[in-house]
Amino acid sequence: MVLLLCFAVSLALVAWLLGRPAWQRRRRARIAALAFPQAWRRILRRRVPLVARMPADQQLRLKKLMQVFLAEKPVIGCGGLAVTDEMRVTIAAMACLPLLGRSRGFYPELRQILLYPGAFVVERPVNVGGVQMEQRRALAGESWTQGQVLLAWDHVQRDAAHPGDGRNVVVHEFAHQLDQVKGFANGAPPMAHAADYASWSRVMQNEYDALRGRLACGETGESGGLLDAYGATDPAEFFAVSSEVFFERGAELAYWHPALYAELRRYYAVETAAWQ
Repeated sequence: MVLLLCFAVSLALVAWLLGRPAWQRRRRARIAALAFPQAWRRILRRRVPLVARMPADQQLRLKKLMQVFLAEKPVIGCGGLAVTDEMRVTIAAMACLPLLGRSRGFYPELRQILLYPGAFVVERPVNVGGVQMEQRRALAGESWTQGQVLLAWDHVQRDAAHPGDGRNVVVHEFAHQLDQVKGFANGAPPMAHAADYASWSRVMQNEYDALRGRLACGETGESGGLLDAYGATDPAEFFAVSSEVFFERGAELAYWHPALYAELRRYYAVETAAWQ
């Protein structure tokens, strides 16, 4: 009897797991079909001016993505921060930009967003002269493979208010989430087709090496430093930094780095250079 009961439970679990994608799609479709709250519209107009630059159809798609995102991804206040709808909507708008052009799920590994009032301190092991030590660093954002994104609200708010500066901590960390879906980040997120990797690898490596070369020569970069120096840290950071510029300063990226823009446009399936 016990064996039969265990077998029945196992069958029920398998059936639930197999049926989950269809159930999840139906649930998400119902959420996306709901009217976008007027209060959220006001928050977007006031806090995320980048949205107004987008074509009407993309604005509509972004709002639908945001509704599902906010229904599934809790934003948890840390360091005494009380989370408001203004915070949740602002984060969701920018977190959904990388999902705008192509269906990728809703960051399937992400369980929650931890939001701090300002920069938060983390400890990281570093090797100094062969000695392993803990180094404390203050960060504005971080993406973990364990299902969490950490953000500093003051940086989120500032970046959302100034879309022309090419700096966006939310886009940066959620680009990492796309990269980390395979369990680690290396600057090569999963592609739609295996053949896409060859072009991606060639272009991204060339641009990464060029940035490092310019910095080694003491150059600040074209157009006042379009690509932030932090992108020279490693290929994963280069992808995240490039993604910030792609969504905020697409036309300039297309002008100064056409090959890089073309790769990001193909990956994200959005023509951000046309956003006005």
